[in-house]
Amino acid sequence: MILTATYARLSGATNRLASPTRFMRYSARLLPWLFGVGVLLTAIGVGGGLFITPPDYQQGDTVRIMYVHVPFAWLASLGYAWLAACSFVSLVWRHPLADLAAAEISPVGAAFTAVCLATGSLWGKPTWGTWWVWDARLTSVFILLVLYIGHIVLLRAYDDDTRGQRTAAIFALIGVVNLPIIKFSVDWWNTLHQPASITLTGAPTIAMSIFWPLPFTAIGFTLIFFGIVFCRLQAAILERQARNQLAARLFASAEG
Repeated sequence: MILTATYARLSGATNRLASPTRFMRYSARLLPWLFGVGVLLTAIGVGGGLFITPPDYQQGDTVRIMYVHVPFAWLASLGYAWLAACSFVSLVWRHPLADLAAAEISPVGAAFTAVCLATGSLWGKPTWGTWWVWDARLTSVFILLVLYIGHIVLLRAYDDDTRGQRTAAIFALIGVVNLPIIKFSVDWWNTLHQPASITLTGAPTIAMSIFWPLPFTAIGFTLIFFGIVFCRLQAAILERQARNQLAARLFASAEG
């Protein structure tokens, strides 16, 4: 009974959220705030990180890459978790909006993951003396990029859109196993990558004089990430509506 009631509530919630009309209405109100607040917080964080915070006593000015690299690393994993959640909703409740969302999340997530790897390499060269090593953290994030690209390819690998969406959704759910590997790789294996400097259970190990811009860039880039996905999803909904209207007109003209 409890499971049935829970499933019913989840079904009702997903049905409400899956309405393209409701999404278009709410997202139109939300987007200016996402981009406005996101850009403002990012500007504060990046400006403070570049011009106000002192150099690190070991890494010098190289540490300033952190204000971009860390948020993009966080969003690479968060984006994939969101992709997997949409894939799960698509497989269980067959909501077309979840399929559209998954299709729009994966290119944005892939771009953020690529920037994460690029900034990590820029940070690694002066810190480790090399652009790239097959370190557990770096390798698992590279695999995450491959998962994003694989999802994009599978969506377009079939003439039947529904079949491509189902296959890509299953692939995305299988790839979730990589997320805890990314998170705990520095604890499970002896790696060059340093352990997490910020945890939910303890104070940051970074000096506050260097740390304070990071929450601004983390929240700012997160809002921008969501804003980009919502913009892409709005465009995908409008494109689908236009195709349906065109198909209806062609059918009507053929009938006439």
